Amino acid sequence: MHLQMHHLNWIAILVAAVSTMVVGFLWYSPLLFARAWMREMGYDANDKARMEEMKKSAGPAYGGSFVASLLSAFTLALILHGLRAEDLHIGLMTSFHVWLGFVATVQFTGALFSKQTMKLFGINTGYQLVCYLLMGVILTLWR
Repeated sequence: MHLQMHHLNWIAILVAAVSTMVVGFLWYSPLLFARAWMREMGYDANDKARMEEMKKSAGPAYGGSFVASLLSAFTLALILHGLRAEDLHIGLMTSFHVWLGFVATVQFTGALFSKQTMKLFGINTGYQLVCYLLMGVILTLWR
């Protein structure tokens, strides 16, 4: 198998990765799941010291998360390219199945062994689902 990576849309890959960060800022904001996520993680918004500690570690976490998003977008782009996915339905179905078969299952196993609540699993895995679907849309339509 010969991978022709020069046929990939590198700008679309970058935009797809950035889109996961935008979704994350919204998903884990007070508008959506911040309060529930903090409660499930055992954080108290009134614990100023712990909130400051969390803010200090946010930079490296965002950086690492962006690198992971780039790798995910690149890998999804390779899969979609290999499948010659040119319509939205194929892009969405492929993205969904990648999420279901690899992301959701790994996160579910992790949740079981770390004794996470299913609510926390749902919040985190729901975020990943939205990200993969959005990346699939970007990577399929922006050729």
